[in-house]
Amino acid sequence: MSLKEKIQQKANQITPALIEIRHHIHENPELSFEEFETQKLIESYLQNKLGLTTQRVANTGVVALIEGKNPSKKVVALRADMDALPIVEVNDGRPYRSKKEGIMHACGHDVHTTSLLGAATILNELKNDFEGTIKLVFQPGEEKIPGGASMMIAEGVLNNPKVDVMIGQHVMPFIETGKTGFRPGLYMASADEIYITIKGKGGHGAMPHLCIDPVSIACQMIVSLQQVVSRSANPIIPSVLSFGKFIANGATNVIPSEVYIEGTFRTLDEKWRAEAHEKMKKIASSVVEGFGGEVNFEIRKGYPFLKNNEILTNNCQNLAKDYLGEENVIDLDIWMAAEDFSYYSQQVDSCFYRLGTRNDAKGTTFGVHHPSFDIDEDAIEHGAGLMAYLAIKNLD
Repeated sequence: MSLKEKIQQKANQITPALIEIRHHIHENPELSFEEFETQKLIESYLQNKLGLTTQRVANTGVVALIEGKNPSKKVVALRADMDALPIVEVNDGRPYRSKKEGIMHACGHDVHTTSLLGAATILNELKNDFEGTIKLVFQPGEEKIPGGASMMIAEGVLNNPKVDVMIGQHVMPFIETGKTGFRPGLYMASADEIYITIKGKGGHGAMPHLCIDPVSIACQMIVSLQQVVSRSANPIIPSVLSFGKFIANGATNVIPSEVYIEGTFRTLDEKWRAEAHEKMKKIASSVVEGFGGEVNFEIRKGYPFLKNNEILTNNCQNLAKDYLGEENVIDLDIWMAAEDFSYYSQQVDSCFYRLGTRNDAKGTTFGVHHPSFDIDEDAIEHGAGLMAYLAIKNLD
């Protein structure tokens, strides 16, 4: 039996147990940097079922090693994130709905954690069949700045032993189950959070001449800021500026004294990113102060852009074709969402790919961060098996 067949057989055998684990994690979600019970579950599985030694990193993270023959030859790290989102899960009768109202695994991190536990199970059983070391990285806080990846790197997760290759997997509800997607080179955007407070002078809506209207000023400012992307950015550099929160606590006849706004800026070029920050601040100040208001414009710098190592990612894509079949591996476009896996990609040769979870017949068609998000759980078998296969093959 070939290595591929061994992995596929083992992945199939453990899938029912992995689905149970996924259900438990999904029912008991934890927010970023609060993944204490998830951490205990992972530690218990790795220690008691697989006999591995675990280490806590970044408070709620877990790291473990699976050593094959000649363990110092090469180190491949596999990463899964663990945190959930502050979203109320739809109540549609699913038996594993979140038991914590207002917290939900709406981005598939329960699947990522489950898949890595599955891959660990397979790799541990096959450790006499490969040379080198597999580092298992269960990471907290992907959804929240500063990002658990940056904290784990700061605490030495890429060392002792030194990681040569980092591989990460993420669910994709726009790709059918059984398929996977790759993109060598630039893949995902940087992400910065924008927080704006505009102060004016409130008053009666019928007497705007006696007020400094922060609502009108804020609208002018938002329209002006869009020109940072439409007129200042090089058209070949993808950029997005969006505002998703606008609070003006006035009334039909009350002009408020203050407006609060939140937004995001994303791009794929670090030089332009820095220039855009300065342009936004200058535009906001000139517009708001020009109308007599005051502005506090804060940009919280988030994750950098994610760049997949081209040689490694092309290799992983070819390996996926071998494991899943050439017809089940697709090319991905640039994705303007952000991922703190990007911190690893800035430090070590990395590959971040997508696992298809869509099944129209089962209704698993909603996008991530949606209250109805779910996956076709047949994807867990592919997720665990493919990750194990990529790990072993990249030790060569």
